[in-house]
Amino acid sequence: ELGILNHVGQTEYEAGFGGGQRMAEAGATNGLCINQEVGNVALDLRCQGFADAMAEAGGSVSVVAVDLADPIDSQQRVAAAVTSNPDVDSILALGPTGAAPTLEAMAELGNEDILLATFDLSPEVLDAVESGRMLFAIDQQQFLQGYLPIVLLTLNKENLNTVANPVIMTGPGFVTPDNAAQVKDLSAAGTR
Repeated sequence: ELGILNHVGQTEYEAGFGGGQRMAEAGATNGLCINQEVGNVALDLRCQGFADAMAEAGGSVSVVAVDLADPIDSQQRVAAAVTSNPDVDSILALGPTGAAPTLEAMAELGNEDILLATFDLSPEVLDAVESGRMLFAIDQQQFLQGYLPIVLLTLNKENLNTVANPVIMTGPGFVTPDNAAQVKDLSAAGTR
């Protein structure tokens, strides 16, 4: 009814689920999901997907609420959650603003055994992935989210082309230590 031809992007539950599968494959059994906006449907879906994938593999996930506006408090909340539960072996942040305090908390605790990952990219996240401090970053590939709709709309207008699938998934893509350096270079060039 809105005249929308397609959705180009990432579905958040599926992206969280993919992150949970990767964490479980890496040996995670007891995770934390660092949510900087509890009640934001997209972020809640990321945590739910993560939790469901971990549960499917026999693990569990707890949500840790943090405040975007207070990175020091966020760092302290993550550190407290890890300290109070020595079984925590994995942490998924829902974006760079949650990942940065998480990286700081782990450095402060001197804990390099916990598997860390995040959604979305930033220079700090790419450095952490490249160095192996983070297992992966879930990339929704925003360049594609902007580029593909223009191509699809142009082709529809000029040639009446349509794409049968109403949802065109640009993510989850995964940036890992294997490709982080290349993604950093592409990011610097403005296409990632």
